[in-house]
This record gives sequence, structure tokens and C-alpha cells, in this order.
Amino acid sequence: MKTPATQMLDANGVQYTEHEYQYVEHGGTAVSSDSLGVPEHQVVKTLVMQDEDAKPLIVLMHGDRQVATKELARQAGRKRIEPCKPDVAQRHTGYQVGGTSPFGMRKALPIFVERSILDLPQIYINGGRRGFLVRISSADLERVLKPTLVDAARS
Repeated sequence: MKTPATQMLDANGVQYTEHEYQYVEHGGTAVSSDSLGVPEHQVVKTLVMQDEDAKPLIVLMHGDRQVATKELARQAGRKRIEPCKPDVAQRHTGYQVGGTSPFGMRKALPIFVERSILDLPQIYINGGRRGFLVRISSADLERVLKPTLVDAARS
């Protein structure tokens, strides 16, 4: 079943493989990396955040890292950045929380990616629904999304 994310990948000529797993509420990337037998560092989470004016933005982060929001705000030229509430995130992206993909969102949002993600040859990222990841090259991620690179990870 195609999702808006896989439709966008297809439209941009991105090679990807599909990987399904049993979604667990609040299980995070530990569940998917475990299920697929891949390092959690290679599973990229799509986080919907907002700045001090409640303007949304997307942050792509390694599954085994957290976002240092103060550092992200500084690098993004914002006063403050915090996570969106789930219903707000869903309104901005068109995706259910836990199934948010940076591809094929309802509207174009600024996308920030942790710089070291692009050092990985292949990454696993949400394909547009819960329990569904796609494996793509980080080069394709950069080519299609044209994100702003940041250094905002903390262990």
C-alpha cells in the first residue's frame, strides 16, 4: 500500500526497500531497530517541533540520540524550540504520530537534519505509517529534502 511518503520517493526516483515491524505505542526507535536487527543509530526519527511563534519544523535525529533543543534553536536562528503536541503535529504533517515521515507531508515545513546522519550510507526512516520504515541512502535523503544541517544531538 502506497503512502504519501512512498509516492514522493517514487516521484523523485529514490530506490528504497520497505520494512514492516510490529508498532508499539511509545516504543520508539528501539522497537523498530530490534525488530529489524539494525543499529538504532541507523534508524532516523522524524520529530515535529515548533518555535517560539508556534511555527512548525521537522528535525531528523538518530534513534539513539536526543535533540538538544537549545542548541537546535541557536543553530536554527530561533529563540526557543519544543516538541509539538501530537494533535498539532498530525495537523501540520498529515501523519499520525509514530508514523510521521519527512516525505510527502501535508505542507512543506523547514527540515533540519543531524549532520552525522549523512555520514551513514543507508538509513531507515518512517515510510508514512506506524510500523513501516523505508531504507534509503542518506544521499537521497539530502537530495530530495534539501535539509539544513545541524549539530544538535546529545546521547
